[in-house]
Amino acid sequence: MRLRIVTPLSIVVDEDADSLRAEDASGSFGIRPGHAPFLTALSVSILSWKNAGAERFCALRGGVLTVNGGSTVAVATREAVAGDNLATLDTEVLTRFQTDADEERVEHVETMRLQLHAIRRMISRLRPGSGKGDLR
Repeated sequence: MRLRIVTPLSIVVDEDADSLRAEDASGSFGIRPGHAPFLTALSVSILSWKNAGAERFCALRGGVLTVNGGSTVAVATREAVAGDNLATLDTEVLTRFQTDADEERVEHVETMRLQLHAIRRMISRLRPGSGKGDLR
């Protein structure tokens, strides 16, 4: 089957694979040629695949994996780093991806707090009888 891993800026992997292993929110899973059509959201993890007995790895910053007709596996992700050294990918790249995801989550929460605060202020000023937002 064909494995293709793409980011918004590049094609990171485009090669044949005999089997692969990936991880989503429910855990680790494997795909072999002839797999049924499949779609899942990947977590920050390392995808591994075998081709002619050699194992390769790619650190993913989340993403979406689709299996199309059992012959093509496509992964779309924000960022990916392919390599043959699992230890390096795990300790350096995956840690950075997880830290970035955590920081984005905190920023998102703070943005939502600011938006909710602004909405509350607008509603309080537009309430009838408040004297501040009457449009008479």
